[in-house]
Amino acid sequence: MLEIRWHSRAGQGAVTGAKGLADVIATTGKFVQAFAFYGSAKRGAAMTAYNRVDDEVIINHEKFMNPDFVLVIDPALVYVDDITANEKDTTKYIITTHLTKEELVKSQPSLEGKDVYVVDAMKISQEKIGRPIPNTPMLGALMKVSGMYDIEFFMKNMKSVLSKFPQKIIDANMAAIETAYNEVK
Repeated sequence: MLEIRWHSRAGQGAVTGAKGLADVIATTGKFVQAFAFYGSAKRGAAMTAYNRVDDEVIINHEKFMNPDFVLVIDPALVYVDDITANEKDTTKYIITTHLTKEELVKSQPSLEGKDVYVVDAMKISQEKIGRPIPNTPMLGALMKVSGMYDIEFFMKNMKSVLSKFPQKIIDANMAAIETAYNEVK
C-alpha cells in the first residue's frame, strides 16, 4: 500500500489536493482514500491530510500511517510539527521552501540523512495561480519525485477534476503543476 501524508495549514489546499490526487488515481482502477485531520477548523491552523493507494480494497481508515511520501505545504511546519513521525527508511519528503535542500537540512537536523526534495510551491502558486494555495504545484512535484504517473497523463486527468472551474483557473493550475514538476530538486 502506498501512503502519503500532507502537512499544511487550513486554507492552503491540502485537503483539496489529496482529494484531487485521489480522483486521478481512481481513474486507473486502484483503490484510494483521501481524508484529513483538523485540530482546529480555523484558517491557518496546522492540519494533516492523507492518501492511501492500493490494488486491493483499503479497510484501514486510521490516520496513523508509515508514509511513503510526506508533502509539507507550509515550510514553517518543518520546524514546529514532527513531519518525520512514523517514517519508513524509504520515506521521501517534498517540502515547499525557498531554501536549497542543503540549507533546509542544515536548518532542521531531523532531516539529515533523509530523502528530501524541495520546491518553492508557494512562489509558483502566487506566480501562476495568483493565490498562495500551493496544492497543485505540490502534486506536480509529487509526480516527478514519485514517478507515480506520467505528467501528461496526470495533467489530463487533473483537468477533468478541475473541470467545474473556469478555463482560466484550470490553465493556471496546469501551469503550476508543470512548473513544480520541472523545478523540484
